[in-house]
Amino acid sequence: MGCPEMLALTRQLVKHDGISETLLPEVFLFSSHKPQPRVPLMYQPSLCIIAQGRKIGYLGDREIHYDEGHYLVQTLPLPFECETFASEETPLFGISVSINAATLAELVLALAGPQSKEGNAELPKPMDSVAMTIGMEEAVIRLLRALHDPQAARVVGSNRVRDVIFEALQGAQGPALKALVQNQGHYSRIVQVLTQMHSELADEISVEQLARRANMSLSTFHHHFKQVTRSSPIQYLKRLRLIKAQLLLSHDELNVTQTASAVGYKSVNQFSRDYKRYFGVSPIQHKV
Repeated sequence: MGCPEMLALTRQLVKHDGISETLLPEVFLFSSHKPQPRVPLMYQPSLCIIAQGRKIGYLGDREIHYDEGHYLVQTLPLPFECETFASEETPLFGISVSINAATLAELVLALAGPQSKEGNAELPKPMDSVAMTIGMEEAVIRLLRALHDPQAARVVGSNRVRDVIFEALQGAQGPALKALVQNQGHYSRIVQVLTQMHSELADEISVEQLARRANMSLSTFHHHFKQVTRSSPIQYLKRLRLIKAQLLLSHDELNVTQTASAVGYKSVNQFSRDYKRYFGVSPIQHKV
């Protein structure tokens, strides 16, 4: 369990607790010297590799454990909850590699394997941990070495990122990654609906409208939506709006009323109640 070289390379690059930028815009490092309680958040499509420490993701009724022996594959920006285990003696260190859609599509096309027939098979999991392989470990180490050298990062950095994504395509979450670009079956239609929900967050959205967009009956849409996201469409939309609101309150100049409107709430009072129930503090407290 664990790779001393990966840990040493990561530790040397980390600038502070939290998120650290690197020489490559699609690669971030993260660290923590203390445990973090279970909190709502949302990752963009990415690979999350733990060099030391561990995390647990909670997606509906699923617990997703990832540590030195497992990396997380996040194919969709799903709202979920995450708990971090770390201490001063054993801090958490990790690497996040964004999944670029163009790079992914190019790799899937190059692999050119037969597309699976969905039939009654279980839909791919948009988020899951995968056992670390020697190939993935070596690809991550090559990437980290490049991040230590500005010239290497500039010349071969994108190739090192590509190698890591290629290794993920070979793993257990490969079908979920391939499904993002193969545009087949129920999973693809749910992905398209989720993409529209993210881009039209301020609009009035009905479940009936989403089902029509997916070209599914209401009951079929509910079933497949919950299989993918582990929540109902209404629950998903509310969590998505609240997490987006948290980001706006943290980084933008919008006040609470403007933030509520920006994420699709018609009532500021309802927004404040939902926000406090979800995050444990009111949006005004968060803004302060």
